[in-house]
Amino acid sequence: MSKVRVLVIDDSASVRQAMTAILSADPDIKVIAAAADPFAAARYIQEEVPDVITLDVEMPRMDGITFLRKLMAQRPLPVVMCSSLVEEGSETLLQALEAGAVDVILKPRVGVADHLNEAHMMIRETVKGAAKARLGARRSQVKLNPAQKLTADAVLPPPTGRAMSRTTEMVVCIGASTGGTEALREVLEALPANSPGIVIVQHMPESFTRAFAKRLDGLCQVDVKEAEDGDTVMRGRVLIAPGGLRHTMLERQGARYVVSVREGPLVSRHRPSVDVLFRSAARNAGSNAVGIILTGMGDDGARGLLEMKQAGARTFAQDEATSVVFGMPKEAIARGAHDKIIPLGSVARELLHATAR
Repeated sequence: MSKVRVLVIDDSASVRQAMTAILSADPDIKVIAAAADPFAAARYIQEEVPDVITLDVEMPRMDGITFLRKLMAQRPLPVVMCSSLVEEGSETLLQALEAGAVDVILKPRVGVADHLNEAHMMIRETVKGAAKARLGARRSQVKLNPAQKLTADAVLPPPTGRAMSRTTEMVVCIGASTGGTEALREVLEALPANSPGIVIVQHMPESFTRAFAKRLDGLCQVDVKEAEDGDTVMRGRVLIAPGGLRHTMLERQGARYVVSVREGPLVSRHRPSVDVLFRSAARNAGSNAVGIILTGMGDDGARGLLEMKQAGARTFAQDEATSVVFGMPKEAIARGAHDKIIPLGSVARELLHATAR
């Protein structure tokens, strides 16, 4: 089977060297070149078209966003933006996603061994996910060999049955990964201000989710914020699980729902994990919940969505035609976890219909 061919673009020689070493450690990935700027990258692309490009944001001669826009206009390819992701740079990365980038990764950095191993694994998984992105370009089919992974059992015990009878308030849980940032924007922009409370896990690097939530808050009628431990899930509010070192779960306190943000191991190779959020909804909300799984690489959320359905929740999976990567929805559908398969443009309407009382 063909390997994922990657072109690394970064003005730092040390970053190019580190990225090449990290990516080359995966037998399914081949770094075909490492360029110091977009001009050198353009010459490499003329000789061999990569399956994926990792692109630095700030570079001399031409910045990454300008190159991305030119590339998408002339020869669309899957691009993963690579940044140190300081807070002030997050807005630029959001613009990159809107301009056509598939995903975002953190630049390799110094840290404790366990954190480095997880960070390097996520870089490789993100690049392989980007290779499957549906941009209309013809790419080789790559057989991926995922490492052994933990399930939600590592964080929460399985549900014991239907959680409870319906109450007056409903809660919506959404999971997404590759391609999810723009999918979520489309869904949330279509919701009215009095929509039911929503909790979202979108696979993102740490410190990026706050800027993502802030940007959505400025675009949507609903209030959007990065979730904090103890936040109340309420009408008109959307909580985005913080990326990085913690999982986000749904809990019930009397007549209301709150989120719990806790440390824990990677589940389904992710933290936060959609499976963990969905399982918590199955345990604590049951038929008071709606579960939605959107575009993304891998199978995170497929088991949890089935648990939600078995607990009495309404469940939806995004269809293949509108998914950037039909991985997570496909796995959920294969398990029979869905009540209905829907296109992205229908998600907001179906969400509102399923939560109407």
